[in-house]
This record gives sequence, C-alpha cells and structure tokens, in this order.
Amino acid sequence: MQTKYIFITGGVASSLGKGIISASLGKLLQARGYRITIQKFDPYINIDPGTLNPYEHGECYVTADGMETDLDLGHYERFTGIETTRDNSVTTGRIYLSVIERERRGDYLGKTIQVVPHITDEIKRRIQLNASKPSLGRDPNEQPLDFVITEIGGTIGDIESQPFLEAIRQLRWELGPTRALNIHLTYVPYLAAAGELKTKPTQTSVKQLQGLGIQPEVLVLRTEHTLSDELRAKVAHFCNVEVQAVIQSQDLPSIYEVPVNMQRQGLDAICLKKMGIEPGPVPELGPWRKFLELRKQATRIIQIGLVGKYDLQDAYKSILESLAHAGTYNGYKVKTTFVNSEQLTRENVAEQLAGMAGFVICPGFGTRGIEGKIIAAEYGRTHDIPTFGICLGMQMMVIEFARNVLGFADANSSEMERSTPHNVIDLMEEQKSITQMGGTMRLGAYECQLTKGSRTWQAYGQQSLIRERHRHRYEFNNQYLDEFEQHGMKCAGVNPAANLVEIVEIPSLHWYIGTQFHPEYSSTVLHPHPLFMDFIKACIDGAAEA
Repeated sequence: MQTKYIFITGGVASSLGKGIISASLGKLLQARGYRITIQKFDPYINIDPGTLNPYEHGECYVTADGMETDLDLGHYERFTGIETTRDNSVTTGRIYLSVIERERRGDYLGKTIQVVPHITDEIKRRIQLNASKPSLGRDPNEQPLDFVITEIGGTIGDIESQPFLEAIRQLRWELGPTRALNIHLTYVPYLAAAGELKTKPTQTSVKQLQGLGIQPEVLVLRTEHTLSDELRAKVAHFCNVEVQAVIQSQDLPSIYEVPVNMQRQGLDAICLKKMGIEPGPVPELGPWRKFLELRKQATRIIQIGLVGKYDLQDAYKSILESLAHAGTYNGYKVKTTFVNSEQLTRENVAEQLAGMAGFVICPGFGTRGIEGKIIAAEYGRTHDIPTFGICLGMQMMVIEFARNVLGFADANSSEMERSTPHNVIDLMEEQKSITQMGGTMRLGAYECQLTKGSRTWQAYGQQSLIRERHRHRYEFNNQYLDEFEQHGMKCAGVNPAANLVEIVEIPSLHWYIGTQFHPEYSSTVLHPHPLFMDFIKACIDGAAEA
C-alpha cells in the first residue's frame, strides 16, 4: 500500500506527552504487522539539541548514525525497537539552513525565498523522506514504509510552529483523507474549587487548529481524572470529532502502560478505519504485557545513586529508563536518588551515598561537578561498591585511579586542564584543529572489540564484537595504558579501527566498569541492555551479601 501519514500535534500546554502517544501508536501499528517509523519536527532554530543545556531541553539523545536529537527519539526506540536516524529529527534550524544553502548555490534561479512555498516545501519533503529511505538495518530494496508518524513539537498557537502546521495542512490536502490524519493532544484541567473538569481549553485549542485549516480526526485528552462519557460527548460535539475518536490519556503508574491503555480504547483501530483499512484482530501484545506483569511483580526495591550535576530527571532520561528495564527483568524496582556532584566532598561522600547498592557516575560536559564525580569514583573503588561510569563518568574513574593509585596527583583531562602534565584523558588527534561547537564530536555507533574473559565480555554474553553509540571528543590516552593495566585497571574493550580504549574495569572488584560510549541509548523495553542488566544484578547480589 502507499505510505500513510499520521500527524500528532499538541495544544493547551506543553509536556503533555506527545512523544509517548506517538511511540505508543507506533508500537500498536507495529504489533499489527505494519512497517512504521516515527519522527519529530521541533520548531526551535538550533540546528540540533547538541549545544543546548539539559535544563533547557532535557537529555540530548544520539542516533546510531550520529545525530544529536530530541529525547523523544529515545521513547520511539525504546517502545518500537527500531533504530532512528538523523532524518527522524528535524528542527526549524535545519529546515532554514537547507533552504538558505540552496539559495546561495542559486538553486532557486533568482526567485524571492519565502516561508510559503519554499520553507513549507522543504518541511513536506523532509516529512516524506523517511517513507522511502531505508532506516538502519532495513533492506534498501524494501518497499516504502506503511506508516510515518510525525510529532510536531511545541503547542498550537506558538508562532514558530506555524510553518510546520501549514506544511501538514498542505500535505493533508495533497495526499487525501485516506493517506493523512491528524491526532490532536490536549489537556483537560480539573478545578478543585469547583470540583469540575473543564473542556473549554480543549475547545479553544481545536478551534485554533481549525483556524489554520486543520480538522483533527482524533482527540487524545490528557487528564489526571477519569473522563465521563458525557464529557467526551461534549468535546466531540464542540470539536467536530466522533465520540469514539475522543480518547482519554489518564495518568498511569508507568509510561509503558500507555500502549495498552491506547489499545483498550481502540486508538490504532480508529486510525486504521479512518484511513480506509479494516483493523482486523486485536494484537495480544504478549511480550509487552509480560514486561508489564514483571514490573508489577517487582515489589522489592534496589537503591541506585545517580552522581551528576543536572538535578532534573529528563537530563538522564535514558539512564533512568535503562535502569528501570534492568530492574524489572532482575525482579526489582529500581529507586534512583540524585547525588549532586557539585556538593559531594570527601567529608560527606559516605553520608551522601549511604544506603546505595550501587551508583552511576553520569555523563556530561565541562568542569562543573567533576571533582565530586572523582570522589564518588574513589569511594566506589575503595569500598567495593558496584560503580558504573558512563562517558565523562568513565573518564573521572580513570583520573581518580591515576591520582590515587598511579600516584599522579595532578592527573587530569586536557578538557578540564590544558596544561596538565599527566593528561590521562586527552583530545582525539583529529579533533585538535576543530573550534566550532556542535556536530564536531565522535558521534554515533562504533565497533568495540571486547577482551575475552573480562567482566564486560561476560555481561555481553561472551560476544567478541559489539557496536555502541558515542558522544564525546576526549579519549583515554593510550600512552598510559600499560601503567593502568599493571596496577589493576584493565582495558576491557577497544575500537578496532583506531585502537581507542572504550571500556575500563577493575577485575578484582565486585563490579567497577566505565564505558566511553553511552549504553543507555540502546536499551529497549523488550531488549534491556546487557551492561545495565549485569550492573543491577551485581547491585542486588552485593546488597544481599551486606
């Protein structure tokens, strides 16, 4: 069949969960046997989120082909298990950059460049690009995808979103009603003083959308309270939507229950019917439901510390979800406690990490909070507490070992101290001439050859070669490798092409591993990451022994 397009927009307020609804619908269509992809169009002018502070935009997610993207792509991958690419994440900045570059080359033959049609045409081109372009792991000879789900970032009424909305308005007319559909997510607030749920914000949001020439076929109402049939009928009446196409998205104990809730209300079936497809039998979602059942059965709690400098959960979203996946499959509920590395000292580290069965030394950039991460690495090493260092976290483990075991008291990373005489972490040679920020790092998936017999090798099921995603510019300095290994910190994995150290571990300890790559980007609901699985198992074993 010809590719069909589903657009998901949001109104009333931001952060209602368009990404979770997009991922859930993608999962449900995928369970019916359809080949799908999900993409995010963000209205900000940055080329990508790579240079954005996590306090501004949350975690920066990285695709296997090396694109720094919005954190919603992590949800897409965790729910569907499909690897996204750079074409699944598009910003206003990328759209305008592409149009301006073409104008500079003379591609427009001297025409005046305008938002309509030039910007909107580029948006439409990007929306349709993924339908026929093979994603990672797909056969290039495959037929085009069945469904492309496109999430439009921001909220209806935002001035910067208007070119995207105009583009999807045009596409809906060009493709016709059986090939294009709009789902609008809004918020139904509860006024405690009046004891009532209010639908007026939803009505206003839909009218704004209609004023732009877009009539939503399906409404998803975000709410903290159950919506009555009467209220749903009222919304349907005022918004020109069928009652059965008014879906409620109530708060649930876990985001992973959303696909089941959406299936229960027939979201996927409604979309299929409206696009001229007979839905057929309802998929059982067996493996997904088994995961949810395991989550319910996992009542025992394991305490894990997150040592980092960003005190907000979205900054470490993929790590939190990876820990949760691993906890579920190990029969435990993971409770994470944020430990601010800026405030961590030798005097309070024992108190701050008390009760933790293990801790993750988080990734990041810059000098802020690094000494606290080094102190945490030392505490984990000297007290034999399971410790997992990721990217910058791994580098801090290396620096701590150099200072306190090798005796290089002034050891550091040249990122933090250019003049350090013992630069155990140093800039990659090919990066030394680059000064532009953004897109200049080692990004995306690279191969890693594991050391046979290492703890990491065992965690990966005795695989010899793995592929993991990176986001960094600085590396372990191989000039010091022999000294590290002679004193007990071993290299457990190297990149075979460049001989770069990817993994360090201390075999004499219970579980002390640092990875230059980001394993959290590869953990999904149905395939938890082996390193997180092994880390949580070690934490559980250690807690049982204590």
